[in-house]
Amino acid sequence: MSDAAVLASGKGHKDENFPVASVIIAPAHRPAIMAFYNFVRSADDVADNEIAPPEEKLRLLETMRLSLMGASKASPEGAVLAAELGRRALTTDHAADLLEAFRRDVVKLRYADWNELIDYCRYSAMPVGRYVLDVHGEGKGAWPLNDVLCAALQVINHLQDCGKDYRDLDRVYLPEDLLARYGANAAMLGESQARPALKAALADVAVRNGALLDQSAAFAGQIRDGRLALEVAMIQRFAEDLTGKLLTRDPLCDRVHHRKAELIPLVLSAFGRFLVTRFAHKSTP
Repeated sequence: MSDAAVLASGKGHKDENFPVASVIIAPAHRPAIMAFYNFVRSADDVADNEIAPPEEKLRLLETMRLSLMGASKASPEGAVLAAELGRRALTTDHAADLLEAFRRDVVKLRYADWNELIDYCRYSAMPVGRYVLDVHGEGKGAWPLNDVLCAALQVINHLQDCGKDYRDLDRVYLPEDLLARYGANAAMLGESQARPALKAALADVAVRNGALLDQSAAFAGQIRDGRLALEVAMIQRFAEDLTGKLLTRDPLCDRVHHRKAELIPLVLSAFGRFLVTRFAHKSTP
């Protein structure tokens, strides 16, 4: 067992908000996506551990980086991903960017404004989609809308977990200037339900996230691979629904995650939207 494995949360790809290497993805691509996911999951567990001291977390993340770069075998997840990247001639940049996000998680507990939060998403979320696009042989032309969607997914996670992040890690992703604008503060995240001031700040972030999703709605239509395009269409639809919930529900006391039964109409909606988009794209001269 690696040192990082001791800090494992037990969370797996089926526990995530959004699909990870689902059955929609071509089987040939799933091993590369799962190797990446397992590496990222392990690093995330290190950064989010409630007990390990910061210096130990940073040491473990560096061990993972060295294994990713082929300089060590100490991290099994890093070694497996490095081998997969080598077989497919893929860059280590995306995984390395994510390690930068996890290092920030260890040492940075507050974000001054929306731009600073989006810069964090540049390292914590955007590389995930970029990697999946690379695995599928999609060009960099799809990166801009990928980046917008991935940032939106990250913000959803931050809103859903805002209370837990504060209570367990004293970590607050909500921009400090937005909290102050509505007369809210970080300490309110530790209460059993959101005060009106905090609700207003959370709603502001959700509205901004809705604007991101408006931009990313065209992303699936840019993807050549039909299977990946369908998965992205589903993720987009799930994200829109969760953002709608976060506009009206209190993440400190209300359920703001999907139940399995709620996903069925969303999948059907996404599939219908996907068919319309693909048909229109093929019909365009």
